[in-house]
Amino acid sequence: MTEQTETTEQQDLVVPPMPEASPQSVAPPAPSAPKDRRVLRAVLRWTAAVVVFAVAGTGTAYGITRMERTDVPGLATESDGRWEYPDIVKPPLPSGSPGPFAEENTAGSHHADLRELVLPAPEGAKADKALDGKDGWLATKDFLAAYESKDERETIGTLLTDHGLRHVAARGWTTTDGTRTRIYLLQFDTAAVTESLEQNYFSSVMAPPYALKGATQSLMDEDFPTKVVVEDVRRYPYTETKPYGAEHLRQAYLVSGDVLALVVQSRKGGAAAVPFQQTVVLQSQLLG
Repeated sequence: MTEQTETTEQQDLVVPPMPEASPQSVAPPAPSAPKDRRVLRAVLRWTAAVVVFAVAGTGTAYGITRMERTDVPGLATESDGRWEYPDIVKPPLPSGSPGPFAEENTAGSHHADLRELVLPAPEGAKADKALDGKDGWLATKDFLAAYESKDERETIGTLLTDHGLRHVAARGWTTTDGTRTRIYLLQFDTAAVTESLEQNYFSSVMAPPYALKGATQSLMDEDFPTKVVVEDVRRYPYTETKPYGAEHLRQAYLVSGDVLALVVQSRKGGAAAVPFQQTVVLQSQLLG
């Protein structure tokens, strides 16, 4: 990947009933004159991609926070429940490294720091320190603790080991309405390895392959909007069926190159659909 791809491409990411985003990053110092033209061309290309989304209803959800709510399909009221995320930018790539879906990146690897690819918390949320891990890396056992059954935890642990799990990065928070969010990113050696896990273990179209704690009965979320698609990211959203337990839990698996992600939201009395959709799409944008 050239110097163009190393430039942090800054974009406002917040979404309708279906959004996403990239972690915050400090803008790089102003480049020299020749690089200015390259940066401008990169920004124009990114902007062009955004325009395609605005017109076609697919791709990245750019500048949604600047739109009137009545301009967004399905969000006609002032109180639509979206969260206020900070401005989000994709982290820079290491020098000379291609993006995960560049033609020359045959392994489909995310070369950016995985910890910087986890969606930041929205404004006013309280961070879940238990997911900070050591130096930003979560222990595998702490990821497995999200699952209900000891047998399934052992099964998943074996799968992750056999498929060469490299890292787990995570972040969690609780918003003022009591909604708890957890995001886990699991990175493997290649996209082919992740795709094998997806196809054989994590791509059920009926119900989640393994039960999370507090949600022993969940089904595919048929109400999750399908119109907004993030290129190069496949998603599998589920929602807990009634009667709920202590909390209502929503979850989604995302597959993007060498990364398998899990997004979980839960809340006593009912986890709202809009912030869940928003969080899933924003996280997808960071990975896509």
